[in-house]
This record gives sequence, structure tokens and C-alpha cells, in this order.
Amino acid sequence: MTLSCASGLAPLRLGGRALLPIVQGGMGVGVSAHRLAGSVAALGAMGTISSVDLRRHHPDLMERTRDLAPGDVATRRAKEDINAANLEALAREIQAARRISGGRGLLAINVMRAVGEYAPSVTRALECGIDAVVVGAGLPLDLPELAQDHPAALLVPILSDARGVQLLVRKWERRKRLPDAIVIEHPQLAGGHLGAAKIADLADPRFDFENVIPQSIGFLRSAGIEKEIPLIAAGGIRRFGDIARVQRLGAAGVQLGTPFAVTRECDAHPEFKRVLAQARDADLVEFTSVAGLPARAVATHWLKAYLKAEEKLQSVSHVKPRCTLAFDCLAQCGLRDGLAAWGQFCIDTQLAAALRGDVKKGLFFRGVGALPFGEQIRGVRELLEHLLTRDEAPVAPAPGAS
Repeated sequence: MTLSCASGLAPLRLGGRALLPIVQGGMGVGVSAHRLAGSVAALGAMGTISSVDLRRHHPDLMERTRDLAPGDVATRRAKEDINAANLEALAREIQAARRISGGRGLLAINVMRAVGEYAPSVTRALECGIDAVVVGAGLPLDLPELAQDHPAALLVPILSDARGVQLLVRKWERRKRLPDAIVIEHPQLAGGHLGAAKIADLADPRFDFENVIPQSIGFLRSAGIEKEIPLIAAGGIRRFGDIARVQRLGAAGVQLGTPFAVTRECDAHPEFKRVLAQARDADLVEFTSVAGLPARAVATHWLKAYLKAEEKLQSVSHVKPRCTLAFDCLAQCGLRDGLAAWGQFCIDTQLAAALRGDVKKGLFFRGVGALPFGEQIRGVRELLEHLLTRDEAPVAPAPGAS
């Protein structure tokens, strides 16, 4: 049974549907797959599958791509085989999520603009009938062209400031398409890859919801399209009061990642959930990812060791003849391409270790803020009910708010 809005929260209207004003954020590698996304959609919200390396949930696809020989010709074949396996896994995950959702809510795919298979992943998801395509980690200026044969699919970019909103909307208008919604993600609060140019920018006041939401709405209003593009606030959302606050600012809904990552339905290993649930803000660290973007994660054994060696690794960075894993998951990679200012590790390897609960080797992305149920692992329904239930505690202002 779906849930419904109460206590004065407005529904999120997308694709002709009235949804709970809650979007489950996409989390890779494999953290948000069919079980989590389908469960969220089944209750009347929007669930999101992360497109990155989904073959890791499918033993037959992993076996098919396990022992791929090195060498120039073989590497090209390995890349093709792995990418084909991931596209097959994506199709399977969408189908499985659809079975769980039962046609309720909406199902989205999250694709990083920075990944090498961005366009094929978008295309395959659309061919599989995905309801929405959410794109972050770069400006998806070409998304309207990729989706032109699927006009009913919702297109949702992730941005962090009003300048980005203005730039993207104007570019898309020339392509005769508008975003169906825009996620406004606060880089000082979110987990994973963050929407700022460098770590020093994370606390810039231009990212505060009190600034970016009204500024973005002002631009949309001046362009006569305010009612056509709902804004969805992401980063640090943990309870009813957070949703009510951003709705008062003009946002239509919110997106959460970490609270969904520690639900029973999350597709990751129980140890992954434990690491996130037990981490506090003091345990989090910001660093530059191998994708060249600031990122936030739990300071686990592996990450602390890497950061200790990072300067030395960057000093000897150089272009590699091929990707460590043969399939070039990123369009540009600090390790493979010898980009000295970027991260110098294989992100797919470390995120996959986290997915399977390897605490010693994993990279565990996490957002800022105490979780709704502390260290407890609860269900998706309980989380949504918590978020939709009015609380009496005073609402803390956003960072930088006066």
C-alpha cells in the first residue's frame, strides 16, 4: 500500500502523478539497485537505480567477465564484453524493480555524466521504459538529444547553484526541451561525488538552499517556466522539518541517499550499512575523487591509508597504457590518464569492495548528518513514515543561513 502526504507537506508532481515529496538518490556501485528502488516506488515515491557496474549483482555476468586477458586487442574485447554485461544487468534491474513497484510511484535511473558509458546507459534505460533519467557529475547538455525518441521519459539534471540552473535551462531551451525537474544538491551536506569545482568551494554560501532555491525560482519565473520545473533539494535531509523548510523556500520535494542506504531493502551488504550507520560527521572526510570531483566518504582504513599516500602517488602519476579493470568506467580518470591533481586509485574496485561489505578495502560514501534511526537498520516504509510525520523539534537553519 502506498503512503500519502500529511501534516501540510505538498506532494511532488512529476509525470502527471502526485508522489510523496521524496526521491531516493542513486548510489553506486550497486548500492541502489532493483530491491531498494522498487521498494521506494511501491510506496508512492521515486526510487532510483544507479547505473554503474550493475553486473556485480549478477553472478552469471560476473563469471562471463571475470577472466579477461590483458593486451591491446584483448583489452578492447574485454571493454566491450564488460560494458555489454553492464547494459544487460541494467535491463534486468529495471525489470526487477518494476515487478516490485507494481506500477506505483516512479522508477528512475541515475547516470553520472562522467562515466564512459553515459550515453549507452541512458539509451538502454529509455529502451527499457524507465520513467525518469537523473544525471549528475557533470552538465548533461546532450540529454535532450539522447532522449528525443522517448518524449514521455522525465529528464532530471542534478545541479548545485543558480548559475548552473540558468546555464542548463537556456542550453536545453535551444534544443526544444525543458528539464522535468532539477535536483539542487548541497555539496557541503551530500555524500559521494559533490557538485563543486574543488574542496575549498564546498562551504560557499551560493550553495545554501536559502540562496540557490529562491535564486533558481526567480530565474525560472522570469523565463515564464516556474510552474514547469519543480526543484528537489538534496543533501542533509533527515526529517519532516527539513522537508517542510525547503518546501517553504519553494522546493517541491527532497532527495535522500544515505538514510535509504541503511534500510533493510538497500541492495548492499549488511556490513556496508553498519559502516554508514555507525559513522558520525567527525568520521567523514572530503577528498578529490579519481573523477576529478570533490567527494565525501567515511574515513575507513583504506581511505585513511590512501590519503596518507596521496601526495606521493600524485607526484609519480603518469598515463597508463590501459585501465586497471580494462573497461574504462570513467570518461576521464586520474589514475589511468595521469592527472596529478585528481585521485590516484581505482574507484570501481573500492566501491565494489564496499558493496560486498569489505570494511578494510571499501570506499564508503556518506552524507552529513545524524541518521533518522541512529545506528538501527530499519525498513523503507518506516523511513518514509518518519519523514512524513511532523516533528516538534526546532528546525536547524542550513549552513550559512542567517
